[in-house]
Amino acid sequence: MATPKEDTQLDSIQTDLKSQGIVVKDSVFKKRVEINPLAPAKAAFYSAIIPGLGQVYNKRYWKVPIVYAALGASIYAYDYNNTQYKRFRTAFKSRQAGFTDDEFYDLAPFSDTELTEPEFSTDALQDAQENFQRDRDLMVLVTIGLYVLNIIDANVDSHLKQFNVDDNLSVDFQPYLDYNEITAQPNYGMALTIKF
Repeated sequence: MATPKEDTQLDSIQTDLKSQGIVVKDSVFKKRVEINPLAPAKAAFYSAIIPGLGQVYNKRYWKVPIVYAALGASIYAYDYNNTQYKRFRTAFKSRQAGFTDDEFYDLAPFSDTELTEPEFSTDALQDAQENFQRDRDLMVLVTIGLYVLNIIDANVDSHLKQFNVDDNLSVDFQPYLDYNEITAQPNYGMALTIKF
C-alpha cells in the first residue's frame, strides 16, 4: 500500500504535468455502443405497416425511392397485364358465343375492303388471354416478394447498424510453436488470435 507521503508525491507529479499541459490517464475506456435488441423488430414492423418506413426508421433514406419504384413497377405491370387479359377474355367469350363485333375481329375499320376472316383467330385470342393471365399472376408473386424483401431489408439493416466495427476488433493468424515435454517433440502450426 502507498503511504500518504507517496500519494501526495503522485498527486504533485500529476499536478506538475497538468501545469505543463500534459494529461496522464491511467486507464483506457472503450466507447460502448448502445444496443437496442428491439430495434430490428421495430424496423420490420414499420416496413410491414408502410413499405419504406422501416428504412426511414433506420435513417437509410436513399432506400425509400428504391422500395417505392420496385413496388410501383410491379403493381403497374400487374395492372397492365390484368387490363390486357380482360380485353382478350371479353373478345374470346364474345367470339365463342358466335359474335363478330369484338375489337380484334376487324382491326382496319377505315378500310373499304371487307375482311372475310378475323385478324385474330379464336385460338390466338385464347393464347393471348392465357399469356396475360400467366404474367398477371406472376406479377402478384413478384409484388409480394418485393414487399417481403422490403421488410427483410429493414430488419437486417437495423441488425447491422448495431454491429461493432471498432478498430480493436481483429482476427490474426500467427505461427504456433510449443514443446511437448512428454514426447520431447515440437508441436507447431497456426494459431488464430482474436482481439475484441
